[in-house]
Amino acid sequence: MWGPLNEYDERVQTNQLRDDEHQRGIVQNLQDLHDMLKDYHAPNVVHPSIESLKSPSQSLLGSLFHRKPPKRRTQLPPHLPKGLYMFGDVGSGKTMLMDMFYDTLPHNITSKTRIHFHNFMQDVHKRLHAMKMEHGTDLDAVQYVAADIAEKGSVLCFDEFQCTDVADAMILRSLLEALMSHGVVLVTTSNRHPNDLYKNGIQRESFIPCINLLKTSLRVLDLDSTTDYRKIPRPPSGVYHHPLDRAAISHADRWFRFFGDFDSDPPHAATLQVWGRDIEVPKASGSAAMFQFDELIGRATGAADYLELVRSYHAFVVTGVPGMTHRERDLARRFITFIDAVYESRAKLALTTTVPLFQLFMSHDEIDKALEGGRKTGLVKHEEDHENVDDVMRQMMDDLGMSMNMLKNSEYFLGDEERFAFARALSRLSEMGSQEWVEQGLGMEHRGGINEKKGWSRVRSRWREDS
Repeated sequence: MWGPLNEYDERVQTNQLRDDEHQRGIVQNLQDLHDMLKDYHAPNVVHPSIESLKSPSQSLLGSLFHRKPPKRRTQLPPHLPKGLYMFGDVGSGKTMLMDMFYDTLPHNITSKTRIHFHNFMQDVHKRLHAMKMEHGTDLDAVQYVAADIAEKGSVLCFDEFQCTDVADAMILRSLLEALMSHGVVLVTTSNRHPNDLYKNGIQRESFIPCINLLKTSLRVLDLDSTTDYRKIPRPPSGVYHHPLDRAAISHADRWFRFFGDFDSDPPHAATLQVWGRDIEVPKASGSAAMFQFDELIGRATGAADYLELVRSYHAFVVTGVPGMTHRERDLARRFITFIDAVYESRAKLALTTTVPLFQLFMSHDEIDKALEGGRKTGLVKHEEDHENVDDVMRQMMDDLGMSMNMLKNSEYFLGDEERFAFARALSRLSEMGSQEWVEQGLGMEHRGGINEKKGWSRVRSRWREDS
């Protein structure tokens, strides 16, 4: 079946495009989603009833009990392919890439929509206005409108996603989440990274949950190419990927190629020794090592093993990281020990995980129970500071309505030390996922090239001596 990669190759062969490694990496992401969509069949759209969308004071149930029910977490279909959010400056090829994806969608995708985002939001507001004129203003009309839109297309492509209007900002999160709950796959282009949307806007703090939704539910791709001193482009996505879909394989391979040195040191197995014991490294190249989670954490490994690994390698790619509930505490402790070793050595880390980072150590059910306990004890307060968690994690926690104190006092953590380790691990993972951390010491051209890499290598050498 003809896909984006076939289209790209043909344009290169006919001299319509110049073969560019960074752009080819973007197209590979489009191809990954194309392949997942070949087997995808969206669920039937179920419209909510008008009565269910009324506020408690207006509905029959609310009039009887006068009680506001707790807000439900919207459930996304378990097999919903993860969409794409592609951002870049003018001239980065956004329109061409969207054309390439939309025009080669698999034949089983019989309903699809492509629209400029501004026009889309104008249509949404018209629909909302009509709903409120007919049924009154005390109604969550967004849910009904989302169901209407979902019926018209299981793949929805937006050109030029942006948010400059407070009216858009207040409904975007619930609108996008409702669309995905009906099985709609979202693909969008934008001039801005999600973090920069609606910057300095009125009530921007209310828009933060929408930013978090975009970053966790879509794969964010940077179309602007940056290269290191070897002229190898940095992969377009961040270092963490979930879920373990088809795109997870190419994600891990690209980061391993970027961190490693395939030309001078092709991937190979290696063996290190710690106190007479062998540590098997399944794949190594240059200063990078690649493991499956079970190979690295599932075995009876400990701090000494991880210290030797970070002394020998500057970057790690770990695939297949599972969510670890209270039943897998031994795995969680070993994984946290590994995270601490990587962080303290200033090494790089790329992961493919089954769940988002903030669910690595607690399942949905455990989070819900912790929330319930936090409400009873009064620990769930949005305004409370979340120590040991940086801004990104704090926003995620706020979005869930939880505080770090509530989590650290949860019954699922045994003692203060484990609670602190959990909070610290989330904070460190978030920091190691930042662009600044990832690019430091890699000799990126915009950071100083080979001289920057040499300076960072001296810092690493002093750390090895101290350790």
